[in-house]
Amino acid sequence: MPDLLLTAAAYGGYISTIKFVLFLILFLSWLWSTGWVNKDAKAIGTKDAFWTILIFGIGAAATVIWLFVPVFIVGILLYIAATGAVSFGYVMHRNAKVPPAGQVLTPEHIKSLFAKKQKKQVETVESFHFITANNNDVPIPDGDDTPDYLGYKTTYDILNDAIWRRADNMEFSPTQQNYGATYYVDGVAIVRPEIARDKMEHFIRFLKLLANMEVNEKRKPQKGRFKTRKGEKYTDWEVMTAGSTAGEQVQMTRTTKIETPKLNEIGLISEQYEQLNKISESKHGLFIISGPKKSGVTTTYYAMLKKHDPYLNVVSSLEKRPLGELTNITQNIFTLSDSGTTTYGRKLQAILRFGVDIIGVADCEDTEIAQTVCGTVGEGKIAYITLEADGVVQALVKWIKLVGDKNIAVDNLLGIANQRLLRKLCDKCRQAYEPNKEILRKFNIPAEKAKVFYRAAKGQLDKYGKSVTCENCQGTGFAGRIPIFEIIIMDDELKNSVKQSKSSSEISTEFRRVKMLYLQEQALKKVLEGATAITEMVRVLSADDQKAKKQEEKT
Repeated sequence: MPDLLLTAAAYGGYISTIKFVLFLILFLSWLWSTGWVNKDAKAIGTKDAFWTILIFGIGAAATVIWLFVPVFIVGILLYIAATGAVSFGYVMHRNAKVPPAGQVLTPEHIKSLFAKKQKKQVETVESFHFITANNNDVPIPDGDDTPDYLGYKTTYDILNDAIWRRADNMEFSPTQQNYGATYYVDGVAIVRPEIARDKMEHFIRFLKLLANMEVNEKRKPQKGRFKTRKGEKYTDWEVMTAGSTAGEQVQMTRTTKIETPKLNEIGLISEQYEQLNKISESKHGLFIISGPKKSGVTTTYYAMLKKHDPYLNVVSSLEKRPLGELTNITQNIFTLSDSGTTTYGRKLQAILRFGVDIIGVADCEDTEIAQTVCGTVGEGKIAYITLEADGVVQALVKWIKLVGDKNIAVDNLLGIANQRLLRKLCDKCRQAYEPNKEILRKFNIPAEKAKVFYRAAKGQLDKYGKSVTCENCQGTGFAGRIPIFEIIIMDDELKNSVKQSKSSSEISTEFRRVKMLYLQEQALKKVLEGATAITEMVRVLSADDQKAKKQEEKT
């Protein structure tokens, strides 16, 4: 029996360890490359399903052939040739679609691997694409030092940084030596490092080509649009350039339009939602939506218009700069070409002739518009207007002044809303702390209701004690914004009181008498909930105090 076992072992009753390890290494390498191709193809925007199936299928077939070929060395050569050919084909395909900095297995890439660079700066380059104003993809410029490629690379660097930091607006202003750069993130200016003039020249030239603007015109103001695509996400950009004695100034704005929210999605507390919901059920009258610039007024204005059933009512709006699309609502845009033939007020009158039931008027800032709106609501229609104002009292005083007659201005007034946007504390890195008793006394907050406040993180450390940047807020401590509202609903008694009031302070007293909550009270609620910081509340609302003081000095 022992002789039989030895004989069996001699004729193959074992596996070659070397051959098995070699097979395992090549097999796992093929599996890894299949996963990498799937991820990489998605990042650069090519046919990920096609390439993944192709590489997986050829690798699987080559593996089977290898196992059945009797000569091991022949099988391994066939396997390497098949998987290597399809992998090389994909590398050639993907390298043709990305800039030189994002190419792989090139001499420069291989050198960088041997140089042991710790970080690769190519991931976002691979997934970033420029689309012109005419909806054409921009090909990758040839050469590393041509004006086209330098413009491409500089624009990529700036926009990729801006998108990562969630910047909505950017300003580039020429200085004596370089260009100053300012980003606006969640409504707050963030100063970025200066950019060299030669880079900015390439940047501006490339932007103008993208936005179909006149490249050689460096004095007159110009405006254009283009798009970028990062992975599968598109972003629309508006570019404005204008000459100055120091050089060209550039402003960029993200204009990607998102679906406008419904009334119950804009951040109202339950009581405020019920108030505005009743307004939308009114038969006729005027509602004023007010706030400073960039305080979310347009979002509320759109939400109020959308509350009306467009199949039962004819709903129209008049705007100078629409920020979104309103389904089944006719949006009329007042453009620069209109200003040569008509006025904002006359265009509103023309719209009303078509039998509108509900009308929305953005930027109601002149007497002609105000008086037309008063006449409209007097005829049994509902109107919504937006005003720039720092509070409901100031909005009402401004409205009365525009109309020119207090009785007419107040008679059909349904109510007024005023709002602000507060930056929302980052949920990932906000820090809890015990509030100062002096602060609690200053804002009249009971100590038992404010045992813990939250603030923006001053810094984060990883498990090794090294400083890290929060990926959710990019180190700002805030991510996104939340609204606060101050709302007054007008009834007959309150209208009579307003008509008899002789000053804005008397109107304010009447509003307080009916228990209207001010913006500061609404902001304090957000602080107590941990949604925002006390410093953010002070930052936003102290700006109103400064404006009020300047206004008093002028008067």
